[in-house]
Amino acid sequence: MSRTLEITVLSAENLRMNQKLMKKNAFVSVQPDSRNACTTRMDSEGGNYPSWNQKLVLDLPMHARFITTEVKCKTSMGITSVGMAKVPLSDFLGGYVPESQLNFLSYRLWDRKSRRNGIINLSVRVKMSEN
Repeated sequence: MSRTLEITVLSAENLRMNQKLMKKNAFVSVQPDSRNACTTRMDSEGGNYPSWNQKLVLDLPMHARFITTEVKCKTSMGITSVGMAKVPLSDFLGGYVPESQLNFLSYRLWDRKSRRNGIINLSVRVKMSEN
């Protein structure tokens, strides 16, 4: 059995860099494990409320327990992490949730100093298939 995860990265809210409101150039990296990562396009106009509405398709390893979503920003100094959220697979996989149910989820982002730094909005659908 393999699982495919369709994540639509919708938007983020109230993002800050160095205690100041973010201006532009935010993007999101999503990865179910340390090897595979997908990224969205860069939002150059959204400021501290960026919007992507971009679908990412990931192969989900059977051993995975969570996915990591990280909002990053391209600056003149390089790429900087703005905030990260670990999304437990149990929030949308297993239990009473049908296999292809579309789930809309929002998670708190945390910066490197473990401070709250905005919210990320996602929609998730799991597709199971037999090899």
